[in-house]
Amino acid sequence: MITLTHGMVLAAGLGLRMRPLTETTAKPLLRLHGRSLLDHALDRLEAAGVEKAVVNAHWHADQVADAVAGRAAPRVTLQREQVLLETGGGVAKALPLLGEGPFAVVNGDSMWLDGPRQALLRMAAVFDPEAMDALLLVVRGAQVEGDIGRGDFLLDPYGRVRRPRERELAPYVYAGVQILAPHLVRDVPEGPFSLNILYDRAIDSGRLYALVHDGVWFHLSTPPDLDRAEAAMQAGLVRAPF
Repeated sequence: MITLTHGMVLAAGLGLRMRPLTETTAKPLLRLHGRSLLDHALDRLEAAGVEKAVVNAHWHADQVADAVAGRAAPRVTLQREQVLLETGGGVAKALPLLGEGPFAVVNGDSMWLDGPRQALLRMAAVFDPEAMDALLLVVRGAQVEGDIGRGDFLLDPYGRVRRPRERELAPYVYAGVQILAPHLVRDVPEGPFSLNILYDRAIDSGRLYALVHDGVWFHLSTPPDLDRAEAAMQAGLVRAPF
């Protein structure tokens, strides 16, 4: 069990599949149910007790800067990236600002509704620094509307993660929410790289785990995905599956 005090929101991506909406707007600033996706992510970090957060920005960075300037909590440090560093490079650059213990990282376009307990608090409660380098929040692919391909991960009975083999379908999809141990983000490539490199390291050492979300998660890749999520929220048709 850990206490989350630091977090990061990844808000630098180009959002190409969300075009044309993202031609003039950063994807995390698209709105769902009256608030931007970025504000939804920061709201959930705040509710989990996170006091300091880093938000990175590249595409329409000035818009992202304006969006976080007015927030009182969590206290936000904006990380401008002149070169898009991808997920891993962005976290590595922010590492000096993310405290000494495990920290949360949330995709800027990840939108979820908590189940009986806040997802980030559930994750903090099960995160074991002695056994884990990373803990991912995953959802059952069968409950996701939209194209999720072959899925992302399989879990053993203890929650340890592995990737699907060739022609194997994976029942779980990564939800864009994670807790990382700082040492996982050291000794990393210079410049842009994907967090998948670090996941593979953790898988090889048996230290990548996942927790299955017990609430609602929205797959937000394309404009129809966003429209579908908004319609469901407006109609009150979303509820935890358990």
